[in-house]
Amino acid sequence: MAADRIVPCIWLDDQAEAAASFYLAAFPDGRVDAVARYPRSRGNPANKPPGSVLTVDFTVAGRRFTVMNGGPSFRPNPSVSFHVHLPDAAAVDALHAALGEGGMDLMPLDAYPWSPRFVWLQDRFGVSWQLMARDDAARPAIVPALMFAGPHHGRAREAVAAYVAALPDSRVRHVVDFGEGEGGEVGTVKQAALELMGQPLAAMDGGPGHAFGFDEGVSLQVMCADQAEVDRIATALAADGGEEGPCGWLRDRFGLWWQVVPEQVGVLLASDDEAARDRVFHALLPMRRLDVKTLERAFRGTPA
Repeated sequence: MAADRIVPCIWLDDQAEAAASFYLAAFPDGRVDAVARYPRSRGNPANKPPGSVLTVDFTVAGRRFTVMNGGPSFRPNPSVSFHVHLPDAAAVDALHAALGEGGMDLMPLDAYPWSPRFVWLQDRFGVSWQLMARDDAARPAIVPALMFAGPHHGRAREAVAAYVAALPDSRVRHVVDFGEGEGGEVGTVKQAALELMGQPLAAMDGGPGHAFGFDEGVSLQVMCADQAEVDRIATALAADGGEEGPCGWLRDRFGLWWQVVPEQVGVLLASDDEAARDRVFHALLPMRRLDVKTLERAFRGTPA
């Protein structure tokens, strides 16, 4: 199993390779981990050219990401952003200059009560980043942050509890509520820190007035060890009003999108054996919950 078991996936149109290169240039210690391609043998639902790039998996600052060429249907929005904890103001300014090129600031670069140097920006690909100087070497560099806004406003506390219950090796670290005069509805979540499958995540209630909400523009992949884990986690995340969708995607009852993925599937789709890789892709398309044995048989070319 990979060390990162919760992997953000960013839905783009035709910019996956450009985005991966952009982030590798902006952050230190980056690498491309895998590239998967659309099949050459038949068409695909996104109408992408045969053999073109489907996904790029890469790691920057110790955080694994996937960017995908999914088509024009979705685009990232600020409901999911990424906190980046940096050692000082100079580091914030440098990363702001790199990530902000061609993007825009959502909150201006300045001193704030929670950080002496902070900016919330949206980069050229629509991905949102919150850069902050923090004198806390124990904090991971990049932490996904969920904003429960619009129709999901006020549900952050419930969602945090549900995610910790659904995923193994998870816990709530702390929850802080909005008080009087703090810019949010009193009693809703100002900041929650949790760990999901051993990895940090942040959450907050963002207010009912935001026009955006969760969608497929940014989803969270859950990398599973085997079919039993796929079944347990998919069932738990889709419970009580969620819904399982095509190809292992699901929307939970709070509106957040997940992909429950056997780790082996990424290996199969990144294989050098093009014919086997194409068989896996086409076997995967009609599935909802992913079936590891069926996909492995497709890879081998073994009849069901």
